[in-house]
Amino acid sequence: MSVVIPAFNEGLGIEAVLQELLAALAPVRERLPLEVIVVDDGSTDQTGQRAAAFEPLGVHVVRHSSNRGYGAAIKTGVRHALHEWIMITDADGTYPGNRIADMLELRREADMIVGARVSPGVRIPLVRRPAKWMLRRLAQSLARTPIADLNSGFRVIRRTAIERFAGILPDQFSFTTTITLAMLSSAYRVTYLPIDYRRRVGHSKIRPIADTVGFLTLVLRTSLFFNPLRVFVPIGLSFLFASVIVAIASYLFTPRLMDVTTVLLFVTGVQILCLGLLADLVNRKTS
Repeated sequence: MSVVIPAFNEGLGIEAVLQELLAALAPVRERLPLEVIVVDDGSTDQTGQRAAAFEPLGVHVVRHSSNRGYGAAIKTGVRHALHEWIMITDADGTYPGNRIADMLELRREADMIVGARVSPGVRIPLVRRPAKWMLRRLAQSLARTPIADLNSGFRVIRRTAIERFAGILPDQFSFTTTITLAMLSSAYRVTYLPIDYRRRVGHSKIRPIADTVGFLTLVLRTSLFFNPLRVFVPIGLSFLFASVIVAIASYLFTPRLMDVTTVLLFVTGVQILCLGLLADLVNRKTS
């Protein structure tokens, strides 16, 4: 297994993370070939130097000359990885390294194991919880399957799955959201392991409003890519239903039937359904 740790200005926490990680991996090394790759994503602090201090212990440090993004750092780590299974974790100390062995036990029954932040000890900031709940519910509706944690950064994935979806995986924080939706939509086996989530060391790079809007756009775009009917059909039927409601209400409660509005709503609904069917045909033709 190759452990990939994207790190950008995580000098305050990277040493403790690597110490905990190496201690957790020590018993696993006896039965599984392992490597640890830290991708210094253009940090301007001591992240790279402090990670390099662990190179005698088997940690490989790869550096970006400038900040390219969380997803780009993971992609770089995967390109340098030697093994079939890829583990992703963060450099901010939020994820429990002592759950690594539990995650590895689930590899026989899954193509991706996600550390789901649902345990009582989870410390997700209150300001981020409403947006995370909304995005998860939307993603569950579009993927038609329960999702315990949409964008956890602590997971184990088959390398072949990452390589298959490399063309649509973004370079920013939405990497984990995209790979989750892509694998669920493509019938990969995804398993969730409940974990704690600790308070981070250092400052978060998340921008609450901008990143929430970006995640929302990403969920819709990914769903359109894999299952466009799940997006087009509800919208199209809503317009058709609205045309019927307007026709009945105007006939019963106004002097004249609102025929123009009714026809516009009906035609719009039909056009959206037709676009959905065309998108679905294109998707099946190219998949």
